Order: sequence, then C-alpha cells, then structure tokens
Amino acid sequence: MPQLSTYWQNHLRVAFEESAPQLYRPMLTASLAHVVMLAEQGLLPGERARALLTGLRELLAAPDDRLEFDGSVEDVYYLVEQRLAAAAGIQRSELDVQLARSRNDLDAGVFRMVLRENVLEQARMACAAAEAAATRAEEHADVLIIGYTHRRPAQPTTLGHVLAGYGEALLSQADELLSVYDELNVSPLGSCAFAGTDLPIAPDRLTELLGFRETFTSSYEAVAGAEHLVRTAAVQARILATGARMARTMLDWMTFRWIVTPDSYCQGSSIMPQKKNPVVLEHMCSMAGAAAADLAATMNNVGAAWYEDSNNATTDVQQHLWRAGDRSVRFLTLMHGLLTEIAPLEPPTPEEVVATGATTTAVAEALAAAGLPWRGAHSVVGALVRQAPPVEWTTELVAKAITEAGLGEADDAVVASALAAGLRPQRVLDRPQPGGPGTEAVRRTAQRVAERVDALTREFDSRRAELRRAEDALTSAVDAVLAGDRR
Repeated sequence: MPQLSTYWQNHLRVAFEESAPQLYRPMLTASLAHVVMLAEQGLLPGERARALLTGLRELLAAPDDRLEFDGSVEDVYYLVEQRLAAAAGIQRSELDVQLARSRNDLDAGVFRMVLRENVLEQARMACAAAEAAATRAEEHADVLIIGYTHRRPAQPTTLGHVLAGYGEALLSQADELLSVYDELNVSPLGSCAFAGTDLPIAPDRLTELLGFRETFTSSYEAVAGAEHLVRTAAVQARILATGARMARTMLDWMTFRWIVTPDSYCQGSSIMPQKKNPVVLEHMCSMAGAAAADLAATMNNVGAAWYEDSNNATTDVQQHLWRAGDRSVRFLTLMHGLLTEIAPLEPPTPEEVVATGATTTAVAEALAAAGLPWRGAHSVVGALVRQAPPVEWTTELVAKAITEAGLGEADDAVVASALAAGLRPQRVLDRPQPGGPGTEAVRRTAQRVAERVDALTREFDSRRAELRRAEDALTSAVDAVLAGDRR
C-alpha cells in the first residue's frame, strides 16, 4: 500500500471500509442496467457494451470481493471502474460505464437499493413479531396479571391484553415501513450530478430494470433530497424504542415469575450459581439507545447540510442507516423469539391482585353505578384504602365511609356490590368493552392483529416479487445485448 496522506488515512480509508461491503455489489448491478440502457438507446456501440456487461457479470460472479483499501482508489465508485476495466480487458481511459451518469445519482440510487432490501427484512420480522404477539395474546387472554402505571400497581388486566396491544404497535410500525419503502423505491438514476444530461438517455428503463416503483420527478431533489433517509432513521428508532419498553415490561414479568424465563435467552452468573439472567432484554434496551443515536446523527447531519448534493446529507449518513437497519432486524428477531416462547409461570392469584389495591377503581365504579357521584365515590374508596387493605374491608367500614363523606345512608346492596368488586379482580375477564381486557375482547383484538398481519405480509411479498421480476428482466436484457439483439 502506498503512503497515504492524512486525509486518505483518516477519512477515505475508514469510509471505504464501512461502505464497500454495502455498496459494491449493488453498484455493479446498477451498472449492468445502465450499460444495457445506453446500448438500447444507441449511445454505446455494441462491442463496447458487450465488453462492459461481460466484465460486470464476471465481477458479480466472483466469490471473494477482496474489499480492502489499498490506496489505489479513493472510494468504491472508482473501485468499480478499476476492476471493471481489468475484467473487461480494457484501459480505464476506454471505460463508458459512467457515460451520462454521475457519482451523485449512482450513489443515491444504490443506497436506496440497499435500504429497500433492509426495510423489507425489517418489515418481515415486524410482521412475524406481531403475529407471535397475536397468537400468544389469544392463548393467554384469560391469564390475570396486574397492570402498572408509573411503576405502581394500577388495575387488573391480562397477559393477553398487553400482548395484543404490543401487536397493534408492531402493526403500526409495519405500516410505516411500507410507506417508507414506497418513498425509498423511487429511482434517482438519470439525474446525473443534479441537472440531467443532453444525451437521450431513458431513466424509466433504469427504473424498470432495477425494480424501482417510479422515476424521479425533479432531478435536483433526486440527488439533494434526504427526506427518505430521515424517515428511515426515524422508523428504525421508533421500532426499537417501543420494543425496548416492551422488553422492560417482560423483564419485570420474569422477575415477578409471572412468565417463564427462557433458558435460550439467558446467561448464568460468574459467581452466583442460582442466577438465570435474561440479559438479552437489557441488551435490547441498549440497542434502542443506539438506534436513537443513529437517528440523532442522521438528523444532525442532514440539518447541517445545504439543500444540494452534500456529503453531510448523503454519504455521511449511510453508515448510521445501515447500522440501525441491521440492529432493527436483529432486535425484531429477538423479540419474535421471546414472544414465541412467552408462557405463564406463576401469574398473580386473585388474592395477590387484591392485596396490591389494583381493584379499588372497580369499587369506586360500583359505587358510582349505584348512584353516588363519582368524585364522592372516589373519596370514599381513598378513605377506605388509608384505613385498611381491601381484603379487610367490612360492610360496616364501607357504610361508615360513605356516611362520613356526606353521601347519606348506604344501601346494603350498594355496599355488597362494592365489596364484591374489590375482592374479584377476575371480573375483568368478563368485561365486554371492545379493546379491553375481557377474554373475548382480547381474542377479537388478537384476531384483528392477525388479519392485518396477513394483509401487510401480502403487501411486502408483492414488493419482493417486483424486485425479483426486475432481476429477471435485467438478466434477460443483458443477455439480449450480449447476443447482439436490440430492444
């Protein structure tokens, strides 16, 4: 390796090592389509087009890309030229692969290709996790647990109720991924540096051969724009932030012994032999923090750039997006595995739920349903809680509290109803309210989640199929040029 300048050693080398594994092969694929288009448009003689296409195919077929920075080129863009010239048996001065193309539109297009594949993988795992959440929600719709607010016991709910709710959150994320994918899947190729070209190129043909949904409208926005990059970073951070909240909740459930702590997601202690530590959940929370940092870096870089082609808003954010994208896929894979294995162990008994005070809202509602003003009923229950736990309340104690609150003489039936509400947390299993913790309501929610998963999975599968059809079309187009056929 030649002696590198300070700039080459401290930036270009590092940038190359980060970007080449991600961009090299997609750049070769994009170049195949570009050469085909040039040949079809009569902008490239057949012999030169065939030499380039043969060289590109040889590079794509190579099992080892040997992507090492040797100081002979400054980035992967020029590495492609260097290797293509050698594979095609020509001098670099004879290359036509960059005719009517800039590093700007090529880099923008290739990075969209990289991101769309990653977004599809994130979507696949988000749908899988949502499906697992829905399945477990339906199975455990009648498993009573204590719901918390502000880290304090709040009200009775069920394991299925919480899991169905997280399934809906995952669906929202998958919906956003679908929207982000469609925004990513717009081809900037043909916009060149930003102002296009006088040559009669066919950008729509590149869009077709590379599986993009449509071609750019403004060639300026095609290379200067960063909206799709910010949205990609934001949805990745969102997936992990919401997932981290669920991970913390699951960690509590394991600590309380409400659910099984799966061996395959645990580590032992180096000193305490009894320990089974579900540290994966802690790592998942840390991963969420890293995704938030990548989002912040993306936002800061884009905000620091001019509205033009600028490294701040383009190449310098790439590492944050593919790193966060990989992290999002791994996070969702872990969450899917945990949701698949989640099972009740020792959920709280009704008596344990009552002992936390979680049923007191139901007592106040029973009093209000009997005609007491809500604020007065709330005050009565508050006074009772300060005197004794619900399990120790008596008919006399409740009646006295109602009288002392200035609400008149208590009816025996009203008192009996209030006491029953305080002692039977399992009543929530019969609650008919849609979306609530009632067993049938949870199962209906879980079913809706499963149905939406099916619909979204079909949407994403159709987009994968479009990419595969484009791959086949590109193969056929290359074959036709190599055979000397005109389009």
